[in-house]
Amino acid sequence: MVEAVIERFDGAPVGERRRWSDEFKAQAVAAALEPGVNVSALARRLGISPPQLFGWRKTFLKKQDADITAVTVTSLVEIVMGEVMIRVGPDVSEAALRRILRAVRSA
Repeated sequence: MVEAVIERFDGAPVGERRRWSDEFKAQAVAAALEPGVNVSALARRLGISPPQLFGWRKTFLKKQDADITAVTVTSLVEIVMGEVMIRVGPDVSEAALRRILRAVRSA
């Protein structure tokens, strides 16, 4: 059996892929997020393909959503003992919480 090795499809563009700086991408995405902006028209003005700008924008929005989710997932437990309120995060160990409660009770 003979295998053919295809180096390049006919009609495929010749040349290396363009690399865009992170600064350029950030500026393009910021402009694309402005209210009322036609993203396709903006991409053509910047000399990039519309799907590329839509992809950058989607990636940015996903990262932004992940950052917000990471911040809001953390919750606090509030313990009220008399006039004292204790707020405890998930990173406090059980032993540390016991010491805190004992200290509040003895005060």
